[in-house]
Amino acid sequence: MSRIGNKIIEIPDKVSLDISNDNVKVSGPKGSLNVFINDGLKVVKDNNTIIVSRPSDSRKFRSLHGTVRQLLANAVQGVSNGFEKELEIRGVGYQANMNGKYLILQLGYSHDIYFEPPDGIEIKANKTDIVVSGINKQLVGEVSAKIRSFRKPEPYKGKGIRYKNEYVRSKQGKTVGGATG
Repeated sequence: MSRIGNKIIEIPDKVSLDISNDNVKVSGPKGSLNVFINDGLKVVKDNNTIIVSRPSDSRKFRSLHGTVRQLLANAVQGVSNGFEKELEIRGVGYQANMNGKYLILQLGYSHDIYFEPPDGIEIKANKTDIVVSGINKQLVGEVSAKIRSFRKPEPYKGKGIRYKNEYVRSKQGKTVGGATG
Protein backbone atom coordinates (compact mmCIF):
# COMPACT_ATOMS: atom_id res chain seq x y z
CA MET A 1 0.00 0.00 0.00
CA SER A 2 1.45 3.35 -1.01
CA ARG A 3 1.46 5.76 1.91
CA ILE A 4 2.53 8.78 -0.14
CA GLY A 5 0.23 8.01 -3.09
CA ASN A 6 -2.86 7.77 -0.88
CA LYS A 7 -2.39 11.19 0.70
CA ILE A 8 -4.86 13.81 -0.44
CA ILE A 9 -3.50 17.05 -1.94
CA GLU A 10 -5.15 20.23 -0.70
CA ILE A 11 -5.61 22.93 -3.36
CA PRO A 12 -5.28 26.57 -2.20
CA ASP A 13 -7.92 29.07 -3.34
CA LYS A 14 -5.63 30.82 -5.84
CA VAL A 15 -4.66 27.61 -7.69
CA SER A 16 -6.60 26.13 -10.61
CA LEU A 17 -6.29 22.71 -12.24
CA ASP A 18 -6.92 21.59 -15.83
CA ILE A 19 -6.93 17.78 -16.09
CA SER A 20 -6.67 16.13 -19.51
CA ASN A 21 -5.93 12.49 -20.43
CA ASP A 22 -2.18 12.40 -19.73
CA ASN A 23 -1.44 15.91 -18.52
CA VAL A 24 -2.40 18.13 -15.59
CA LYS A 25 -1.89 21.88 -15.92
CA VAL A 26 -1.55 23.62 -12.56
CA SER A 27 -1.92 27.42 -12.62
CA GLY A 28 -1.46 29.86 -9.77
CA PRO A 29 -0.31 33.38 -8.90
CA LYS A 30 3.38 32.60 -9.57
CA GLY A 31 2.88 30.84 -12.93
CA SER A 32 1.82 27.51 -14.37
CA LEU A 33 3.33 24.02 -14.57
CA ASN A 34 2.47 20.89 -16.52
CA VAL A 35 2.68 17.47 -14.88
CA PHE A 36 2.71 14.37 -17.08
CA ILE A 37 0.43 11.57 -15.84
CA ASN A 38 1.32 8.02 -16.82
CA ASP A 39 -1.32 5.90 -18.61
CA GLY A 40 -3.56 4.10 -16.17
CA LEU A 41 -3.24 6.41 -13.18
CA LYS A 42 -6.35 8.46 -12.45
CA VAL A 43 -6.29 12.02 -11.16
CA VAL A 44 -9.59 13.28 -9.78
CA LYS A 45 -10.37 16.79 -8.55
CA ASP A 46 -12.98 16.77 -5.79
CA ASN A 47 -13.91 20.17 -4.32
CA ASN A 48 -10.54 21.58 -3.17
CA THR A 49 -8.61 18.30 -3.16
CA ILE A 50 -6.77 16.10 -5.63
CA ILE A 51 -6.88 12.31 -5.36
CA VAL A 52 -4.48 10.08 -7.33
CA SER A 53 -5.55 6.45 -7.74
CA ARG A 54 -4.14 3.44 -9.56
CA PRO A 55 -6.09 0.81 -11.53
CA SER A 56 -4.37 -2.25 -10.06
CA ASP A 57 -1.69 -3.33 -7.61
CA SER A 58 0.79 -4.28 -10.30
CA ARG A 59 4.43 -3.41 -9.70
CA LYS A 60 4.42 -0.69 -12.39
CA PHE A 61 1.47 1.23 -10.95
CA ARG A 62 2.64 0.85 -7.34
CA SER A 63 5.98 2.41 -8.27
CA LEU A 64 4.39 5.35 -10.12
CA HIS A 65 1.54 6.08 -7.69
CA GLY A 66 3.54 7.96 -5.03
CA THR A 67 5.81 9.62 -7.58
CA VAL A 68 2.97 11.16 -9.59
CA ARG A 69 1.19 12.27 -6.43
CA GLN A 70 4.33 14.01 -5.14
CA LEU A 71 4.96 15.70 -8.51
CA LEU A 72 1.42 17.10 -8.39
CA ALA A 73 1.86 18.26 -4.78
CA ASN A 74 5.14 19.98 -5.69
CA ALA A 75 3.47 21.69 -8.67
CA VAL A 76 0.62 22.97 -6.47
CA GLN A 77 3.07 24.28 -3.86
CA GLY A 78 5.33 25.78 -6.54
CA VAL A 79 2.66 27.85 -8.28
CA SER A 80 1.25 29.09 -4.97
CA ASN A 81 4.37 29.66 -2.81
CA GLY A 82 7.42 28.80 -4.92
CA PHE A 83 10.63 27.07 -3.86
CA GLU A 84 13.90 28.55 -2.63
CA LYS A 85 17.40 27.24 -1.91
CA GLU A 86 20.04 29.26 -0.11
CA LEU A 87 23.78 28.87 -0.66
CA GLU A 88 26.67 30.51 1.14
CA ILE A 89 30.23 31.17 0.01
CA ARG A 90 33.16 30.75 2.39
CA GLY A 91 36.73 31.66 1.59
CA VAL A 92 38.95 34.72 1.45
CA GLY A 93 38.26 36.62 -1.77
CA TYR A 94 35.37 34.33 -2.82
CA GLN A 95 32.26 36.27 -3.77
CA ALA A 96 29.17 36.35 -5.98
CA ASN A 97 27.42 39.26 -7.67
CA MET A 98 24.65 39.73 -10.22
CA ASN A 99 25.32 41.61 -13.46
CA GLY A 100 22.09 41.84 -15.39
CA LYS A 101 20.85 38.28 -15.67
CA TYR A 102 24.30 36.72 -15.15
CA LEU A 103 25.63 35.44 -11.83
CA ILE A 104 29.33 36.28 -11.58
CA LEU A 105 31.33 34.06 -9.25
CA GLN A 106 34.89 34.78 -8.09
CA LEU A 107 36.09 31.53 -6.56
CA GLY A 108 39.87 31.67 -6.58
CA TYR A 109 40.30 30.62 -10.20
CA SER A 110 42.27 32.71 -12.70
CA HIS A 111 38.96 33.75 -14.29
CA ASP A 112 35.47 34.72 -13.16
CA ILE A 113 32.63 32.27 -13.74
CA TYR A 114 29.60 33.67 -15.56
CA PHE A 115 26.45 31.63 -14.98
CA GLU A 116 23.21 32.31 -16.86
CA PRO A 117 20.18 30.87 -15.04
CA PRO A 118 17.56 29.03 -17.13
CA ASP A 119 14.09 30.47 -17.72
CA GLY A 120 11.89 30.34 -14.64
CA ILE A 121 14.75 30.68 -12.16
CA GLU A 122 15.55 33.87 -10.26
CA ILE A 123 18.91 34.31 -8.54
CA LYS A 124 19.77 36.92 -5.92
CA ALA A 125 23.37 37.34 -4.78
CA ASN A 126 25.17 39.66 -2.39
CA LYS A 127 28.85 38.86 -1.81
CA THR A 128 28.60 35.67 0.29
CA ASP A 129 24.93 34.65 0.01
CA ILE A 130 23.12 33.27 -3.04
CA VAL A 131 19.36 32.61 -3.15
CA VAL A 132 17.95 30.49 -6.00
CA SER A 133 14.14 30.61 -6.34
CA GLY A 134 11.49 29.46 -8.79
CA ILE A 135 8.25 27.48 -9.13
CA ASN A 136 9.76 24.21 -10.36
CA LYS A 137 11.31 22.30 -7.43
CA GLN A 138 13.45 20.07 -9.64
CA LEU A 139 14.89 23.01 -11.60
CA VAL A 140 15.66 24.99 -8.42
CA GLY A 141 17.55 21.99 -7.05
CA GLU A 142 19.46 21.41 -10.29
CA VAL A 143 20.56 25.06 -10.57
CA SER A 144 21.62 25.11 -6.90
CA ALA A 145 23.66 21.94 -7.37
CA LYS A 146 25.27 23.38 -10.53
CA ILE A 147 26.31 26.56 -8.69
CA ARG A 148 27.67 24.47 -5.79
CA SER A 149 29.67 22.31 -8.22
CA PHE A 150 31.78 25.29 -9.34
CA ARG A 151 33.70 25.09 -6.04
CA LYS A 152 32.55 22.38 -3.64
CA PRO A 153 33.48 22.86 0.02
CA GLU A 154 36.86 21.31 0.72
CA PRO A 155 37.41 19.39 3.98
CA TYR A 156 40.59 21.11 5.27
CA LYS A 157 39.66 24.78 5.50
CA GLY A 158 35.98 24.56 4.54
CA LYS A 159 36.36 26.96 1.61
CA GLY A 160 33.85 26.79 -1.23
CA ILE A 161 30.11 27.01 -1.90
CA ARG A 162 27.77 25.12 0.39
CA TYR A 163 24.07 24.99 1.14
CA LYS A 164 22.89 27.07 4.08
CA ASN A 165 23.29 25.01 7.29
CA GLU A 166 25.16 22.23 5.45
CA TYR A 167 27.64 20.43 7.65
CA VAL A 168 31.07 19.88 6.08
CA ARG A 169 33.22 17.45 7.97
CA SER A 170 36.71 18.86 8.60
CA LYS A 171 39.89 16.82 8.38
CA GLN A 172 42.88 17.42 10.61
CA GLY A 173 45.52 17.81 7.92
CA LYS A 174 49.23 17.22 8.40
CA THR A 175 50.63 17.07 11.88
CA VAL A 176 53.39 19.52 12.80
CA GLY A 177 56.82 18.16 13.74
CA GLY A 178 56.26 14.55 12.76
CA ALA A 179 58.81 11.77 13.22
CA THR A 180 62.34 12.57 12.17
CA GLY A 181 64.35 9.90 10.66
